[in-house]
Amino acid sequence: MDPYREKALKLYPHVCGRCAREFPFSRLKELTVHHKDGNHDNNPMDGSNWELLCIYCHENEHAKMIDSAAGGGGTVKAQPGTFNPFADLAERMKKKGEAK
Repeated sequence: MDPYREKALKLYPHVCGRCAREFPFSRLKELTVHHKDGNHDNNPMDGSNWELLCIYCHENEHAKMIDSAAGGGGTVKAQPGTFNPFADLAERMKKKGEAK
């Protein structure tokens, strides 16, 4: 296992950053590390260049870059995901606490 993958799995919840699918420990092999800037050599240990994606979303991200490069005739810089499955976590936790 890549050292950055081990670190990413410790830093981030086991959730795909695109489709928000959650992964139990027994299925972590289906969760991959995507380099936000497309540079696999850029591995800051704070995880700022990584996001966890399921194998399907990761494949889709790379396919989009290849398709774009083929049609646009230039290089494509990977764009970080915009979906944040934890954006409203504090509010949800607050509501859960009030419901008890």
